[in-house]
Amino acid sequence: MQPDFQIASSAVPFESTTHKVLRNTYMLLGLTMVPTVIGAVAGMSVDFSFAAQHPIMFLLGTLAAMMGLFYGIQANRDSTLGVVLLLALTGLMGMLLGPILQHAMHFRNGAQLVTLAAGGTGIIFMTLAGIATTSKKDFSFLGNFLMVGIILLIVASLANMFFQIPAFALALSGVAVLLFSGFILYDVSRIVQGGETNYIMATLAIYLDIYNLFVNLLQLLMALMGERD
Repeated sequence: MQPDFQIASSAVPFESTTHKVLRNTYMLLGLTMVPTVIGAVAGMSVDFSFAAQHPIMFLLGTLAAMMGLFYGIQANRDSTLGVVLLLALTGLMGMLLGPILQHAMHFRNGAQLVTLAAGGTGIIFMTLAGIATTSKKDFSFLGNFLMVGIILLIVASLANMFFQIPAFALALSGVAVLLFSGFILYDVSRIVQGGETNYIMATLAIYLDIYNLFVNLLQLLMALMGERD
């Protein structure tokens, strides 16, 4: 009976740790929405004509800023500075929503489309996070499939920048919605299974899932339900 007692005792700290990481992750995730919304509101009033005129320079500059913040968050994942850098990143990401939000508002029902995309993203996240948390099923088997999928999605998206095929872009957005929904399952499951024990890095991963899910869901809604003036 002694081995059974030891196993049961060791399981208690593990459960406590995973619940703490999950709780802190959700709290920080909620906090990241504040700079995201502020950045998005600011981004809607920014003139992004420079980005349209010099897309490569804008892309490289944005990637450099994001990579710097990613590195800073990783390096300071165990300190308060990591939280500050994460909030700075989410503010930047919110501002980068400016172009797509500006485009959405050119539709008569633009505000409704944005609201539907935000609501749909929230419902998908809560549903999938609930499944990963309550079922306690290990979704790590999705990892390789999702990574291959995201690489193919990036390659296809870059290719469509040259071909500009609307139907293909719509299909890519649909695939992206499925992929990032899968990433939500995968990333929440990693916390539940003890694979991710740092709540800052866990928040970063889930935030990126939600962000990309929202963007692609909004693109789908604009293409399928957008009402032009």
